[in-house]
Amino acid sequence: MANPVELGARSAAHRLATSNSPHLAADVEAALHTRQTTTRPDQYLDPISLGALIVSVASLAWTVYSDLKKQTPTPHPDVITRHVRIRLDQTETPARALSPADRDRYIDITIEETLNAAQDPASDEN
Repeated sequence: MANPVELGARSAAHRLATSNSPHLAADVEAALHTRQTTTRPDQYLDPISLGALIVSVASLAWTVYSDLKKQTPTPHPDVITRHVRIRLDQTETPARALSPADRDRYIDITIEETLNAAQDPASDEN
């Protein structure tokens, strides 16, 4: 059974794939695989890798959601997004291949898909 990070990252890749990024799903799968074997999953594998960006955002969104859920049963998506953006700004190397608007779009869609996966009763909350 897949966890919300994996489900959210895969769904975001599907929504964000374009003719300019036809390998995005494969990049996400590679980043997910590497995430399982590294000790620092919140860092980019490659600063310009869109797949790594998506997995990093999904992982961070899930962590923030899980932390906030301890304080309130249903954390508001805007609060989660704000927390994720603050943490990314503190820790990430900017994705230079993306414009600020595209970066925001990737972040927003990935957070939305990860939260949708978290609400799915079939997802594993690990």
